[in-house]
Formats: sequence, C-alpha cells, structure tokens
Amino acid sequence: MALPFGMGAAQAQDEKTFALIQINQQALFFNQMNEGAQKAADEAGVKLVIFNANNDPAEQNSAIETYIQQGVDGLAVVAIDVNGIMPAVNQAAEAGIPVVAIDAILPDDGPQKAQIGVDNAAAGAGMGAYFLDYVEANMDGNAKYGVVGALNSYIQNIRQKGFEEVVDAADGIEKAGVVDGQNVQDTALSAAENLITANPDMNAIYATGEPALMGAIAAVESQGKQDDVKIFGWDLTAQAIAGIDASYVAAVVQQDPAAMGAAAVDALNTLADGGNVEKNISVPVTIVTKENVDPYRATFQ
Repeated sequence: MALPFGMGAAQAQDEKTFALIQINQQALFFNQMNEGAQKAADEAGVKLVIFNANNDPAEQNSAIETYIQQGVDGLAVVAIDVNGIMPAVNQAAEAGIPVVAIDAILPDDGPQKAQIGVDNAAAGAGMGAYFLDYVEANMDGNAKYGVVGALNSYIQNIRQKGFEEVVDAADGIEKAGVVDGQNVQDTALSAAENLITANPDMNAIYATGEPALMGAIAAVESQGKQDDVKIFGWDLTAQAIAGIDASYVAAVVQQDPAAMGAAAVDALNTLADGGNVEKNISVPVTIVTKENVDPYRATFQ
C-alpha cells in the first residue's frame, strides 16, 4: 500500500507518533473527534496522523497494516466492520503497538487496551423513554414511527435495538418500518423520503446517527412534513438545531466526539510510556431539546 498518510518512512526518535483510523471526514461527528484528538496530541507534544477510510472497511485494514510497518507508537481505531478489522488489530498487538477503540465497539476478547465511547444501548433506551414521555404529553399517547438507520454500522444497530426494546413494548406505538441510510447522508435522505411516502400517517422518525438525522431532516423538509412528523435522533448539527427551534426535531442525543478523540490520544500516550488505562473509558451523553439547546449553538454556527 502507498504511504499517503503524511508520515515519512523515518520517524524522529524523540517524538511519539500515533495514528487515528477514521471512518470518513464527511460527518461533523468524525471531524470533531479529529479536532479533539489533534488538540490533545499538540498539548502532549506527540505527532498524530489521521487516515480517512471513506467508509471502506478494507481501507481501514490496509491502513493499519501500513502503520504497523511504519512503526507507529499507537493506533486509535473507529471501526466500520468491528469483526473484520480484528485480524489487523491482532497484528498490531503482536507487533507491540497498543490499540484503543473509539465509538464502535470491538469484540471483548480482542487485544485492544481500551474502549472509548458511550453506552449506546443505554443511550438508545434513554431516548426511547424520552420518546414515550413525549408521545404521552404531545401525541395523546399514540405514535407511528419509522427508523432511519445504518445497517452497516454495528454501533448504530445497537442504538436502534436499545430504542426499539423500550418503545415497542409500550401500548399505543406502531412501527412503520426501518430503512437503511448506510451512514451516508444522501442515501439516508432517499431512504427517509421513501419511508415517509410509504407511510403517510407516520408521525415520528428515529435516526440512529448524524447522516441518518441529516437525511431525515432534509426529507421532512422536502416533503413539507414539518407539522406532521417529529424527529428524534443522534448528533447535533446546525440543521438539527434549526429543526429544534422549528419544533419538528424533538430531541437529539448529543455525544462529545472531541472528548472521545482526546481520550484516545491521552490513553495511547499513557500506554506508550508503559502505563495502564481503564478498559472502558466512558464519555457521557446529553439528550438535547428546546429546553437545553442554547449552550450548543456556538459550536454549530
């Protein structure tokens, strides 16, 4: 594989180099994670290189193999395919390179030193409980909802399951169906439009990630459904805040991707120095609504 990563074959002996294997650089979530990681690297005086896999699991594996050959001091991985990436993760561990996982959850029996992120099942369930309270207070206890998911994303499937396990057990709730946005905004837009068209009586959408949420927002706007469909989703953007202000986005689970990136670099730095870190490094979430959105406005202008 070529070496397009901004890192020469030779490293300065007195500078640690860490690599962040990213999913894509389209979603704001991942860009904020990169920014947090870069800031932490600058503060620690270490070099950080970031690889953009462009949603291709094979590219992630190849990048890890190349970074192993280059002799980096640590790897942070935001996996697309949490099982398919494990041979490369094992190879890194065998080479003595510590690996930490961010967001996407790698198998428990893997050699990764830490898992950094949120409890996605619990957060999905928390959003499900909020959804039921909202339906009771604002929809006379009855709702027909659809899911805009990303069926190629292990972590978004966990968010979907956590939500559905709470919501589907309640009375007065009907599921319209699930469509696959494939973690790509344009695909999510088309999928959400199809979901709305096929279910004219649907009055709620749950979106499992930023591209899904952006697609759902655009679909509701394009079909003039702002008064009819309430959106619940993950990861704030300027468009999501505008939707909250306009009342058709009801609630958004907000993670702290910058804190995740920073925690990954800090953990790798500790590990590279021979120290130990917690196996699970948790970053909290907030359910953002009209009542508590104001502190986030400056971030998403």
